[in-house]
Order: sequence, then C-alpha cells, then structure tokens
Amino acid sequence: MSALPSARQLKYQDWELGLFLHFGVRTFNEGYRDWDERKMQPGTFNPSELDCEQWARTAAQAGVRYMVLVAKHHDGFANWPSRYTDFSVASTPWRGGKGDVVAEFVQACRRYGLKPGLYYSPADSASPVYHEPKAYDDYFLNQISELLLPYGTIDILWFDGCGSAGHTYDWARITKEIRRMQPNILIFSMGDPDFRWVGNESGIAPQPCWNTVRSIETAQEFLEEPPAGGLWLPAECDCRMRAHNWFYSDQDAHTVKSVDELMGLYYYSVGRGCNLILNIGPDRRGLLPEPDAARLLEFGDEIKRRFAQPIATLADCARQGDTWVYRPANPLLVDHCIAQEQLELGERVRQFALEVVPTSGEQPITVYRGRSLGHKVICEFPLVSAREVRLHISASAGEPALRTLSFYQVNGRQA
Repeated sequence: MSALPSARQLKYQDWELGLFLHFGVRTFNEGYRDWDERKMQPGTFNPSELDCEQWARTAAQAGVRYMVLVAKHHDGFANWPSRYTDFSVASTPWRGGKGDVVAEFVQACRRYGLKPGLYYSPADSASPVYHEPKAYDDYFLNQISELLLPYGTIDILWFDGCGSAGHTYDWARITKEIRRMQPNILIFSMGDPDFRWVGNESGIAPQPCWNTVRSIETAQEFLEEPPAGGLWLPAECDCRMRAHNWFYSDQDAHTVKSVDELMGLYYYSVGRGCNLILNIGPDRRGLLPEPDAARLLEFGDEIKRRFAQPIATLADCARQGDTWVYRPANPLLVDHCIAQEQLELGERVRQFALEVVPTSGEQPITVYRGRSLGHKVICEFPLVSAREVRLHISASAGEPALRTLSFYQVNGRQA
C-alpha cells in the first residue's frame, strides 16, 4: 500500500511557487555570516521605509502563492516584540521600538491573497540557555506561541535545521503544542514535518523525485522507486535570487539571476513535482531591491507566456487503455507537455513516454521518457510538427489516473 497525502499537503503542492524573505538585524550588518563571532547590535536595525505591502504586491503580481518571512534566524534576533529576549525589534530605533515586522507581513499577505509562512531557526546563538535542553525548549515554545497565537492563521512554520546538530529538542512536546495552536499549519523539515527539504540550496530536484520517503530521517535520500508504505513528504526546492547571499548585500546586485536561469530552476523544481521557494532579501529601506523585484516580475511573466494558453488539455484527449491521445483537426507544432496525477489516490505512475505521430509519418516516435508524474511534470522537447500526440503510461502501481494533461508550443510562437 502506497502512502497517501493529506488534503492540506495537496493544497500546499498546488501553491507551487513561494517567495522567501530573509530580513532582520543581519540586513544592516554587511558581511556578517552564520555563526559569526561578532555581536550585532539591535540599534543597527532601522528600515525607515519598511513596506511589506510592496513585498506582497510584487509577489502576487508575479504569480507567487505563498511567502515565508524569517521571523528569527540563527542569530536570535526576533522580528516581532518578543517578551522573552531583549534582542528584538522592541530594542531598536525603528518605529520607536513599537514596530512589529511579523504583524505587518501577515497583514500584507492577507491583503494580496498570499499564504503567510514564518521561518524560525531552532538553533539560536544569542540565547543564554540554548545549551540547556529543557530550559531552551521552554524558550522555544514561548516564542513560538508569540508567533502562532496573535496573528491569526499561519500557513507554514519553516524550521531550518542548520546549527542544530548535536542538540536535543523535545519534538514530541513542541509539535504537539504547535498543532494545538495552529491545527492546519504545515511544518517544514523538522519535528513532525508535512514537507521536506530537497537536499540542496540550488533549487534543483533530483529525477525522479518521489513524494514518498522511507522515513523523516532518510527524507533526502535518492530513491529509484518510491518505497512501499513509507511517508508522504513532498519536497520544496529553495534557492536565492542572487548568487550567494540570503540576506541583502549592497555588493552583489550584479548576480541577480537571469530569467533564463530562473526558468531552468522552475523546470528543475516545479517541473519535477516540487515546490520552488525563491529568496529575495529586502534591503535596508525595508523594500524589495529594484533589480530583484523587476526580475521576479519578469520571471512571472515568462511562466505565464509559456503556459497560460495550452494548445489542448485533458478534455481534448481520448483514453485508449494506458495511453491518452490528442488528435488535432490539423497538424500542430508542439514542444512541451505538462501532466499531473490524481494524487488523492497516491503516486502510481512509474514510467511514461511522450510520443508523436509526425505530420508525414504513420508510426509514433518517442520524444520524451520519464519516471514520475506526481504533482506535475513539465516535459520539454525540440519543436516538432505532429498530427497526433500521445502520453503513454508504460509502468504503474495500480490504475493510473490523470488530473491534468496539456500540450504547448512555447518556442517559435508569435507573441
């Protein structure tokens, strides 16, 4: 029996594209690195033009469905006025110590129809009790309650495992309380997760990338086949808009990724059944930097240009056994196919092929072979003129069922 997803996991997988926002006191300390021995002072934090609505408006226009804000990074600085530390926005000159980045972020997400998520680093270099497991678990839960109770629905709690090696957390207690406070929240990576890290920060999923893993502990292993039973734990691919820095730097604007590279990452992540969360570090004004914001919008426009208008969809196809066939009235030029399984039934497809009957031929020719369909597969192949296009499921664990199937001409099409 294969693993099955929860309804909440299926909704998350449909979000597909997210925006990561690394922002905090580190934004104002150029050159600071993880676990830097230099102490950052809260007085340096002063985003005088902070505008979370600019973040959300830009994201929504680009087609982003969810955003995750760093509420607390490894340095321990709280982007909300935490009662449990002096290292927070309450100790800064910003808004006279009365500001709350988390509150403004969540409100902006709701205004623009985005799902709000919060990143919280379990590891904390500023906490004086971090090396006392019970005392730190209390601190951990106290802060989490400040994030999950006052702001309404929070859709994602994103736990970064960096720095936690060797530290013992009472995850049973922590996750029980998290789910009591926010029953529908999605937890990333640690404790009792609903989705997993893909295993790199390059935005690239392996192929095949199954939704089922053997266990939480082995979630990053590469599997040629999904395990029997196992655990449904879809993968998220995280990467930076810029080459190296998660937080804003005034030294690397020239490294903003091109639209071509971003589209490549989109194919390597969303096109392999995963979500893609792309990071932009808001600048010292508290705004998305102009080069990054402009590129995000161009990226969103290119996704729409390629995939907003399919040549044909599942409704236009005839099913013949384990093959879905589209026969247009006239030959067509085609170079992409997108397919999705009905994942409520589990992940069944194990191998598939795309075939075309050329305009001047009789026998089908294979133009693409793949392993998993899963949430979504984007199949790209050289432009070909065809009078018939077929998706053939050559191996499956149980009866295959498609949710969507669509064909596209992306290249050589008139704008």
